[in-house]
This record gives sequence, C-alpha cells and structure tokens, in this order.
Amino acid sequence: MTYQGVLKKMMTSNEEVVQYYLDMEADFLNMNQLLDKEITLSFMKFECLNCGLEKKIYRQGFCQSCFFETPNAGDWIMRPELSKAHLGVEDRDLEFEKKMQLKPHIVYLANSSNVKVGVTRKSQVPTRWIDQGAHEAIEIVEVPNRYLAGITEVALKEHVSDKTNWRKMLASNNEDIDLLKHKELLAQYIPEEAKEYYLKSNTDEFKINFPVIQFPDKVKSLNLIKTATYTGVLKGIKGQYLMFQDSIVFNVRANEGLVVSIEV
Repeated sequence: MTYQGVLKKMMTSNEEVVQYYLDMEADFLNMNQLLDKEITLSFMKFECLNCGLEKKIYRQGFCQSCFFETPNAGDWIMRPELSKAHLGVEDRDLEFEKKMQLKPHIVYLANSSNVKVGVTRKSQVPTRWIDQGAHEAIEIVEVPNRYLAGITEVALKEHVSDKTNWRKMLASNNEDIDLLKHKELLAQYIPEEAKEYYLKSNTDEFKINFPVIQFPDKVKSLNLIKTATYTGVLKGIKGQYLMFQDSIVFNVRANEGLVVSIEV
C-alpha cells in the first residue's frame, strides 16, 4: 500500500510506549504499526508549509521567502530570550507573538544523550521532551511568558548543555541520571526575575518509553534529496527519527516540506 503527503513532524501520544502518527494527504498513519516491516520512502517534490508552493525548502519546512516573513520562524522561536511581546514590541506579527509568547512556559532539564536545559510552552509538555528523544525530564521553573523562560535558559546553559547529541541519543537506551540533583544544584543560577517561579516542590521525574526494537550500531543519516528512494526495515522510533535495520536513520522533522511517498 502506498501513502503520499508533505512531511510534517510526527504527532505523538505519550502512553505506556509513545505512539507516533504521520499525517499524510488522505491517511493518518500510526507509525508504530510499521515496526518490523519493510517500507520504501521516496522523495517526490518540495511543498512549503507556509505558502504551499513547490519551492525548494530553506529551513524549518519553509521556502526562503516564507522563512524570513512568517511569524512562525521568528528569531524568538529558537532564542526565547529575544521575545518582546511582553513589552508590546512586534517582531513580525504582534498578535501572533502575544498568543505564543504570553503563555506559561517551562524551563526544564531533559536526559536524551546527556543532561540538557530547554524551554517549552507548558501546553507542549511532554510533547517537546518526546520530540527531543528524552527518556526522562524534570521541570525547573514555570514562568508567565517566553522572555523569562529565555533568560533563565541563557543563565543555566552556562552550567549545563542546551544541546542534544542526536547520534548518542539514537545509539542506545541512555542511562538514567539524577535530574533532581542537577535541578537543585542549578537553582542558585536562576535569574532574579525568575526566582519566584522556581518549582521547588516539584521533585518528580517524567519518564518516557520509546518504541524501539533495535538500536543502530553506527548511525548513518538518510538524505532523501540525494538518495531519492530508500527501502529498509523499520526497527524503532525515537525523538523525530525513524531507525532502520541497516543503521540508517531518517529525521522526519528536519525534512518537513518534502512531499514523499511511503510504500508498505
């Protein structure tokens, strides 16, 4: 059976094992059901997630012109400390930015390949952790806007990483780490503006189980533009990666905006 559609990041449901769903044009695929099956991925064309035109994807699923125009790709998304909606200052679309920035945000520690600090809207917990391939996470502060979360992250990343080693994350089941201990050690570095939002009483680590039958021995990334068609047996899903029997991995989110066919 063949499915076709433009790639967008897989939707997830955190159950006993994370369930992954891929939204195709006429179908809604539960990717977990494809585990241990041979599938063929083929690149068909580009389709910008903003304008819908067949234009080469520049970044984040957008063509170049849309990337520099859409409020969905403002600098404050990748760098929360640049948020200005709380000041009434527009970047690209103030009403959109207010809706996104003036909401409760969580600064957290997650363990995917290593301990890292990150920021997400409260409504995106635990989706954000799943997308990063974190098998455990703990909340540090809950603040009322994205700016406060951003300056907190900037302060804390002086003492802990803010990056995930994706190759290490995909290579194995990572070791558990005492995130509560790390959280307590980092509390002293929270900026004054955010200290009142420290979640001292929150001592619970959130656990996540990913659907993986077999981890790759040596991770090799699939570039579907250079290799237009690939066939392999799906052996696991972690973060936004599909992992195949021959150690090939495919990052769905990094390929947003590609129209693909999936043959099962």
